[in-house]
Amino acid sequence: MRIPSNPTAFARRGLLVAVLALACPVAAFAQGGPYPNKPIRVIVPFAAGSTTDIIARAIADKMGASMGQTLVIDNRGGASGTIGQQAVATAAPDGYTIMIHSSSHTVSPSTFAKLPFDTVGDFAAVTPISSLPNALVISPSKNIKTLKDLVAAAKAKPGTINFASAGQGSATHLNAEKFKMAANIDATNIPFKGSAEAVTEVLSGRVDYYFSPIAPVIGQIKEGQLLALAVGSPKRAAALPDVPTTAEAGVPGSEFNFWIGMMAPAKTPRDIVNRLHDEVEKALASPEVKERFLKLGADAWTLKPEQFDAYIKEEITSNAKLVKAAGLAPVQ
Repeated sequence: MRIPSNPTAFARRGLLVAVLALACPVAAFAQGGPYPNKPIRVIVPFAAGSTTDIIARAIADKMGASMGQTLVIDNRGGASGTIGQQAVATAAPDGYTIMIHSSSHTVSPSTFAKLPFDTVGDFAAVTPISSLPNALVISPSKNIKTLKDLVAAAKAKPGTINFASAGQGSATHLNAEKFKMAANIDATNIPFKGSAEAVTEVLSGRVDYYFSPIAPVIGQIKEGQLLALAVGSPKRAAALPDVPTTAEAGVPGSEFNFWIGMMAPAKTPRDIVNRLHDEVEKALASPEVKERFLKLGADAWTLKPEQFDAYIKEEITSNAKLVKAAGLAPVQ
């Protein structure tokens, strides 16, 4: 065995190697460690009780249990979802701030003259979570029993009928505008911060009707507090099988696809985006979430992140055409 010519230097080198070896785990921990190692904030850009909020909470616990961390819902309602969107767009792209939003995400570029973020460039699509039909609901006190009755009432007194929306330019607004154009009626949009407020105003009769996601109104429909005249989707809702689509009820060309999905800040590492996608799929496959979605009238729906990115871009284009056709002036 060869003895080093300088045992002291050799010992120092050995000590240095040992120190570096011990430091590696510390450095890894300092840089964050395995993902996730702390709670994840989920920004929902609508008020608590909105459909987006309900769907977010339906999967958050399952995802948290699987990932070993709590998913904390942070409601940032207002301005048709753009307040919450901005919070996510400017958040650190580290996987600890994500967003569960609706198809309103693809509407805002056309309904706001200027946004404080880039709807495509500032977000990384993770996956859609669910597609949900919107139900056209009205208070029984209005004495309107069918969709044809509503259209007739609107045409008899043009400009006197109004409808609620979860904000100017929201998906609920666009659904109503598409219906209005297809039915050839004149009705006024009354925007609110979210579905909870919109439903309250329709229940009271102060607002005539609302294209509401089924989740926040299914209880009132079953109890007779609200009447569902039709659903705005291309096919009937499993939760309301006896309610016709708007096309079946006499207004073809009024279909609108309402979805809820997950996004993260742009530049979020792809391995984290893919992990989140996989965790959503896992949560949706659980019996508890399946049962919850069935009660909400929601259909589970996922796409790969790159497919969802492409879908969002396509829908931004199609919604821009709808906004232009409806003659909606962008919010300044």
